[in-house]
Amino acid sequence: MRARVIRFAAPGGPDVLKMESVTLPPPAAGEALVRQTAIGLNYLDVYHRSGAYPLPLPSGVGSEAAGVVEEIGPGVSLVSAGDRVVYAGGPPGAYASHRNVAAERLVVVPDGVTDELAAAVMLKGMTVEYLLNRCHAVQSGEYVLFHAAAGGVGLLAGEWGHHLGATMIGVAGGVDKCRLAREHGYADVIDRTSENVIERVNAITDGAGVPVVYDSVGKATFDVSIACLAPRGLFVSFGTTTGPPPPVEAGTLQKHGSLYFTRPTLVTYTARREELVASAIAVFDMVTRGAISVHIGARYALADATRAHADLEAGKTVGSSLLLP
Repeated sequence: MRARVIRFAAPGGPDVLKMESVTLPPPAAGEALVRQTAIGLNYLDVYHRSGAYPLPLPSGVGSEAAGVVEEIGPGVSLVSAGDRVVYAGGPPGAYASHRNVAAERLVVVPDGVTDELAAAVMLKGMTVEYLLNRCHAVQSGEYVLFHAAAGGVGLLAGEWGHHLGATMIGVAGGVDKCRLAREHGYADVIDRTSENVIERVNAITDGAGVPVVYDSVGKATFDVSIACLAPRGLFVSFGTTTGPPPPVEAGTLQKHGSLYFTRPTLVTYTARREELVASAIAVFDMVTRGAISVHIGARYALADATRAHADLEAGKTVGSSLLLP
């Protein structure tokens, strides 16, 4: 089986991504060969490619894709040939036309959900699920501050939080992105390019602050997130688009009101198959019931992965983006 794959031999900018043609072996025990039809683009891919999250090199890239099982390896019973499946997480290498994937990481796509929709929502949707349901159980009537509200995770979080009854406060950059966030569940959206986030949060909450802030931005928003929290509030740092946040000093958490700080990952929250499946089912249930919608802002050919990464890093993308083999 010949497969087209995107790989890189050294960390760097988008131009290090190169298309290769490789021969795939038959699926090994516990694996399934998936003909991929849609591949999710995530900022995690940028972290891997740039070296921010170092990988053994040379390496593939990408953590999420949907497709059809073409062949199963020995001992596989979780999926069958012909099943439409999706996966998120595991070793990077999703940027490919075909791939052998551990069957235990595959989830069957339910009827009524297209391959593109599955690839666009799986990783981002499960991220929102664990953030709002398990990392901190968002309550009805609660204020929630969410950075990067117009991104793929941010738009889903706005709708999910609204569905839970929370008052979602988003932070986005520019008029267009703020408008998009408002259309996806945010009661208030703060334009970080023209407004003071701390002042606006204080005005919205009558000076009380928020009980939880979700921050995928990292270094640039660390102090802002701290300042927006209510006493005993939770700072959830789950991304580093502007670089890693500074070390967290215990005294900082103390003097700002006995705050809590956590640095969670989807890997940890879906480590066991039962957690993975339960999270995926929750996401697809929200999609099929219309509680969340998936905004696919851009589609790129697999061969255009370099341009896709450049657009993602430049902040030109909104919602979810896909690579199509």
